[in-house]
Amino acid sequence: MKWNSAISEGPVFVDALGQCIDSVLEGVESGVSPSLVLMFASASYGESLSQASRIIQGEFPQAVFVGCSGAGVLGGGIEIEDAKAVSVVVADLPNVRIIPFRADNDNTPSPDAPPEDWNKVFGVSTSDSPQFLVFMDNFSRPGSALLEGMDFAFPSSVKIGGLASGGSGPRTQSLHLNDKIYFDGAVGVALCGDIVVDPVVAQGCRPIGQPSQITKCQDNLLLLLDDETPISYLQKLFLQLDERDQLLMQGNLFLGIEVDPLQGFGEMADSQYLIRNLIGIDHANGFLAIGENLREGQRVQFHVRDSLTSHEDLEIQLSQYLRSLDKESLLGALMFQCNGRGRYLYGHPNHDSNTFRKLVGPIALGGFFCNGEIGPVGKTTYMHGYTSSFAVFRKP
Repeated sequence: MKWNSAISEGPVFVDALGQCIDSVLEGVESGVSPSLVLMFASASYGESLSQASRIIQGEFPQAVFVGCSGAGVLGGGIEIEDAKAVSVVVADLPNVRIIPFRADNDNTPSPDAPPEDWNKVFGVSTSDSPQFLVFMDNFSRPGSALLEGMDFAFPSSVKIGGLASGGSGPRTQSLHLNDKIYFDGAVGVALCGDIVVDPVVAQGCRPIGQPSQITKCQDNLLLLLDDETPISYLQKLFLQLDERDQLLMQGNLFLGIEVDPLQGFGEMADSQYLIRNLIGIDHANGFLAIGENLREGQRVQFHVRDSLTSHEDLEIQLSQYLRSLDKESLLGALMFQCNGRGRYLYGHPNHDSNTFRKLVGPIALGGFFCNGEIGPVGKTTYMHGYTSSFAVFRKP
């Protein structure tokens, strides 16, 4: 195997990381020297995480090293939540250029800056056909502006990753890049050459009712839906649903926003909705506040979520991905899973990783539990919540 993943629990970071390194090296083919090393470690290790670069670069001096801290980590198909653990993924990527990047307030252009300004940040241009892994701190900028700029400058490139987690405030979560450790901004790598990165984003929701159209809105306020107040619309929808969906609607209701306005209602796939939280209700006027800016004329559909729905959506997204794929081309994968999934949602550990391995196969799989998951819906890259976002690596 040229890719391998391992996980280790333990109260001492250096010891746990050493156990991970020993495990991944045992599974790597003789003579193979990994060119990319990813590490995800519990934020609760604290200052000990500053030793990661020294240890990993000492063991893998030719490799690019990137990673971050998390509230939970996964490796070797095992998910560890709310406990100290380290996950390491190693990859041999022949004929692939791996370009590390660092983005912060000082070097990040505005989202509408010319592509040349963005090329300087990432060290690549569109002619390189890069694919990006991105890890961010959620307490600092540049945040979503970075993804907007990347989409503008690299419209055909995959951008996928997650927001570090497990910290209690600013500068309590770490981002790792080669010999440096950062506590704000973003880090990542651009991959160019003989590699394909396929994104699979499972938002974990199911539509209810029928698609409708925003007829009046202001920023993130939904004022009229099909010419009636959203509260009135929801009251009518509630009466049309069965008992299960009525219960879900009272505590697990979301709005799906179309991402491809050129599709007709009957052609729109579930995956073409961007799922966003309902963050406020104005009962007096019947308005809703949504976790996304809206536009008049957009088509939307309400969605619900529970453990069964999330499981079904994950299976659907992975099965659709695998339909026209030769599994022999698969190399390895990373999973960026919301802190709100895992045991919190399903009641038992390893659900998403087990589902992935059941459908995709026993390829190397690592990752972490995120404060937000980065991945595309349609042709646009978003920060998600309650999502499992996969980066599947394969041969061209």
